[in-house]
Amino acid sequence: MTSSKLKFDCLRCPGYCCSYPRIIPTKKDIRRLAEHFDISDADARQRFTKKGEEKGERILRHKSDEIYGTVCRFLDSDTRNCTIYDARPKICRDFPGLRRCGYYDFLKFERKLLEDPDHIATTYNE
Repeated sequence: MTSSKLKFDCLRCPGYCCSYPRIIPTKKDIRRLAEHFDISDADARQRFTKKGEEKGERILRHKSDEIYGTVCRFLDSDTRNCTIYDARPKICRDFPGLRRCGYYDFLKFERKLLEDPDHIATTYNE
């Protein structure tokens, strides 16, 4: 069987997946955040999530971002890295869930076309 190596490098990405408006943590994710910050599950739920679109849904809170408009509150705006990497939600751990990340492919193409290895498109994910 051949190895299915990943075809992207998240460290070269400005955090596009962190701009998704509905990042839905599980109860286990809330518990992991609570342990990470040494607070109760209820405090973690209140501090780090808000009501989502669906009944009973909780989503991670966002903050303003100059590239995407808003991003997950745990994305460092300067380094574009996750500030809670070891405690990040399962959905973030599993992303993209495929062998390739479409945004990464787009970003590589744009950088090559513009001959600028650091180019970041200003794109709002609304």
